[in-house]
Amino acid sequence: MPKRNLAVCSWSLRPRDPVELLERLRATGLNRVQLALAPMVAQPEVWSGAIDVLRANGIVIESGMLAMASEDYSSITRIRETGGVRLDAHWPANLERAAQVANIANQFGIALVTFHAGFLPEHPGDPTRAIMINRLREVIDLFANVGVKVAFETGQESAATLNGVLDELSRADVGVNFDPANMLLYGLDDPLAAFEKLLPRVRQVHAKDAIASGKTDVWGRETAVGAGQVPWQKFMWLVSTLPSEVAVVIEREGGERRVEEIVAAKNFLQPML
Repeated sequence: MPKRNLAVCSWSLRPRDPVELLERLRATGLNRVQLALAPMVAQPEVWSGAIDVLRANGIVIESGMLAMASEDYSSITRIRETGGVRLDAHWPANLERAAQVANIANQFGIALVTFHAGFLPEHPGDPTRAIMINRLREVIDLFANVGVKVAFETGQESAATLNGVLDELSRADVGVNFDPANMLLYGLDDPLAAFEKLLPRVRQVHAKDAIASGKTDVWGRETAVGAGQVPWQKFMWLVSTLPSEVAVVIEREGGERRVEEIVAAKNFLQPML
């Protein structure tokens, strides 16, 4: 069986520019990255040459990430209001950003881009759900028209709700970027049970860990990989059943020892790949 790719999220390294990103990637010992693409739109004077710099130095762009405009992660309440394609006031800017990121992905041959859809309503009859599904179809089609697949990041809804929305979308070019820690951070599902339900749709996996708060309106606490409540042995066994092109991408969004903890996560995960 081919070796599964292990990568790291560029934003986890908190780089100020492409050169610093390259330096920090080298410090992790990883040569594959999921690259945040929105900075190439928002700060082209800094980031427009990032992909050329990385590729010239042997770094593989595993996938891209689209952060929607004006997302506010200061609290679960705020991200519930502002995340993904949910908010009417942000929709024109989000559609424009998605179009620009789709063009970048097409230009540089990035085959997969992930993003949060936003908090998807649980009930099929909810009018907000219908609005979000129509908007998501527009975004998916923007990418599909240039040959790029997309995957929704998990966590802001249960696996059952996400499966229902994916059925309703009826789009072959969309899948799931599964993040087990987000299930704990948002408190909306069990990471292992959710993974099993979504497994046929998984296109990429984020390796992140957390401890749940036990509440759906209070953030859980992110931890270094292996220090939280994700059952890694069982989780990685399920990962082993996925097609070999499904990469595992280390993500760390808390703490001040990012490079060291990403290296530790790499060493923790590699024997299970």
